[in-house]
Amino acid sequence: MNITSYKRKNIHSGLKGETLSRSGLLSSQDRIVPMKIAPELNVVKIGGHGVIDYGAQAILPLVSEIKELCRTHQMLIMTGGGVRVRHIMDIGIDLGMPTGVLAELASKVSEQNAIMMSVLLSETGGEYISNTDLLDVLNLQKLGILPITAGTPPYGIFEIPPETGIIPQYRTDSGAVIAAEMLGAKSCILVKNCTGLFDKNPSLFEDAELIEEITARELIDMNMDDMVLEYKAVEVLSHCRNLKEIKILNGHNKGELTKVMNGGKPGTIIRR
Repeated sequence: MNITSYKRKNIHSGLKGETLSRSGLLSSQDRIVPMKIAPELNVVKIGGHGVIDYGAQAILPLVSEIKELCRTHQMLIMTGGGVRVRHIMDIGIDLGMPTGVLAELASKVSEQNAIMMSVLLSETGGEYISNTDLLDVLNLQKLGILPITAGTPPYGIFEIPPETGIIPQYRTDSGAVIAAEMLGAKSCILVKNCTGLFDKNPSLFEDAELIEEITARELIDMNMDDMVLEYKAVEVLSHCRNLKEIKILNGHNKGELTKVMNGGKPGTIIRR
């Protein structure tokens, strides 16, 4: 059956005439490994809820560590939103805001935290950048600039509706993982306020056990009720081509970030 009698005007290419949805086409690309734009880069996401909300007592020692680390390590600092994200989303949910609007509102808070971190790190080249400037990260490093950006993925009003509830699924942990994969970064480190990933919330359950190492698929199959990182961050990791693992550490422990950046073991490693 003819779809149309008109003749398509086309340009010759390997994808000529493709819908870009054909399963055979997609599976044929599984062997492709994307180039690594910044293979020596360490993406370090500093949690808003886990670190920044604690103020100077938690942030300033971490800032001192980063100042020393950025002399010998390529780093991209990304920030979470924290308590203000929870506040604005609580109001938004109460007012019936759609998921995309909630995501747009939340992104403004992590930007605020990124700006504050850039000021604290300004003497060592800290500079706030938009997440649309991520492709400039390598050149910024060469100029002696420490790039700092918000961790929220820029989906905004195009945030994908979740299967359950209306809270945006792709938040700042997911943003860090996506950025690390896109840049071909050496590592993705999530700085939290606990040792690592536990089998249940350690602040609520005394018998919670630390999970020192696990694969993304194993973690997804556990179907845990709660986690210290976003479910979508783990799902994204399972699809990554370049990024091999997520490291989780406690940013309240002085020297922990330095130890991990220099090859030491974090609290938890989630492998692809």
